[in-house]
Amino acid sequence: MKDTTLTARRKKIELVTLLICFIIANLANLYAIIAYHTHFSEMITAIFYIIIFTFVLYTFWTVIRIFLYGIKTLFLKKAG
Repeated sequence: MKDTTLTARRKKIELVTLLICFIIANLANLYAIIAYHTHFSEMITAIFYIIIFTFVLYTFWTVIRIFLYGIKTLFLKKAG
C-alpha cells in the first residue's frame, strides 16, 4: 500500500472549509431564531445541533468535491 502525506497547505484548506461550514450552520440557526421569533439564547443552547449540522455540511461538500474530481479525472483520461 502506498503511504500518503497530508501537506500543511491541504490541512489549512480543510480547516478553513470546516470553519466556513460552521459559519453557515450558525447563520442558518440565526435565521431560524429570527424567523420563528425565539430567544437568542438558542444560539448557545443549540450549539451541539450546530456542530452536527457543520459536519453534515462538511460531509456533503466533501462528497461533491470527490464527485467533481472523479468527473474531471474521467474526462482528462478520455482526452489524453
